[in-house]
Amino acid sequence: MSRIGNNPISVPEGVSILLNQNTVTVKGKLGELSQVIDESINVIIENDKVVLTRKSDEAQIRSFHGLYRSLISNMVEGVSKGFEKRLELVGVGYKATNQGQKLDISAGFSHNIVFDVPEIVKVSTENVKGQPPLIILSSIDKQMLGMVAAKIRSFRKPEPYKGKGIKYVDEYIRRKAGKTAAS
Repeated sequence: MSRIGNNPISVPEGVSILLNQNTVTVKGKLGELSQVIDESINVIIENDKVVLTRKSDEAQIRSFHGLYRSLISNMVEGVSKGFEKRLELVGVGYKATNQGQKLDISAGFSHNIVFDVPEIVKVSTENVKGQPPLIILSSIDKQMLGMVAAKIRSFRKPEPYKGKGIKYVDEYIRRKAGKTAAS
């Protein structure tokens, strides 16, 4: 039994949901998102709630039930509030700047990394003296936001000895002890 899939999704004020065959479209003040739903899942829109039901109890369909409920819930939250991820660059000389959707990262390599951020994800950078530089990503699409943040983090993953690299602001880096002198 899908515990997540059985929970109804409450639709906040100012968000409209349309069902066209097997495509759910969610419109809100921040934008519009759509998702194709598998034919084995029924979407019922009534008043300010969305309920998903499944046609059978096969394992694959049970997993789709929770998946599509989470995807629609994320779409509703995205078009009403939006999502944000913050990455910080830890290391001497590490910095990030952006010009529009182009992100320029200096992370200890011989050349800067220039990354084109997709249009759906808005990027900004903060450079405050005495604190590590921040990359702030915001979007209505949670999945795309996570993919872009993971791609930026993959350019220089944090290492366990000094903690240098690109990491999420709330991420904890488990440290290792370095070499000790033999006595």
